[in-house]
Amino acid sequence: MKNYPETATERFDNANFHIRYCLSFIKKYIKGDILEIGAGCGSFTRNYIKTDLKNITLTELDKKNIQDLNQKFKNFKNVKVLNTTINKIENEYDTILYLHVLEHIKDDQDEIKEATKRLKKGGHLLIMVPAHQKIYSNLDRAVGHYRRYEREFFKEELTELKRVRLFSLDIIGYLLYFLNKIFFKKEIFPSNLKIFIWDKICTPLTAILDRLTNYKYGKCIIAIYKKN
Repeated sequence: MKNYPETATERFDNANFHIRYCLSFIKKYIKGDILEIGAGCGSFTRNYIKTDLKNITLTELDKKNIQDLNQKFKNFKNVKVLNTTINKIENEYDTILYLHVLEHIKDDQDEIKEATKRLKKGGHLLIMVPAHQKIYSNLDRAVGHYRRYEREFFKEELTELKRVRLFSLDIIGYLLYFLNKIFFKKEIFPSNLKIFIWDKICTPLTAILDRLTNYKYGKCIIAIYKKN
């Protein structure tokens, strides 16, 4: 698995409006025993964590991120942080999350198969990935993305999994990303100001446009599956 550089992790960690907006669509599926693969520095975790969840297992390979996760969630007795990958996990879970992680994994299809094996019957697999390979940029390359995704990837039938929902989010983010690729080719990481504008100003607007376009277009794709 490719890791995020520290600079990118810290900057996007502050995009709270965007993170909460994305989580608002999947929070109801996050229940029971939770496994979050590639939790990073806990950007998503801290926004869905709650004491009534049974157990939350966070996996991470980066040493600094592991330290950050242990520090952030040291007061949550139901949270465990592991330095491991999916194929080394033996337990089964009610919910497995890949939140902007699958694009960092070379063999993504095998990863989904391994996750399915560790999902309880009736449990949910929640995946969020960056959309549209045509806007793959220096930023994607720098943060360790093998690819960006098209919705067609998630339309294929998967053994033991039924697709519950498939949709796109952040249409304004897509347009900004496209323009950034054209006019700021040499820029690798967006400035803090750009992230602030995208997160705090554009996210409320994109929520309206996403709804008007029936969640068909956007910078990221969310796929929700249930195990038969």
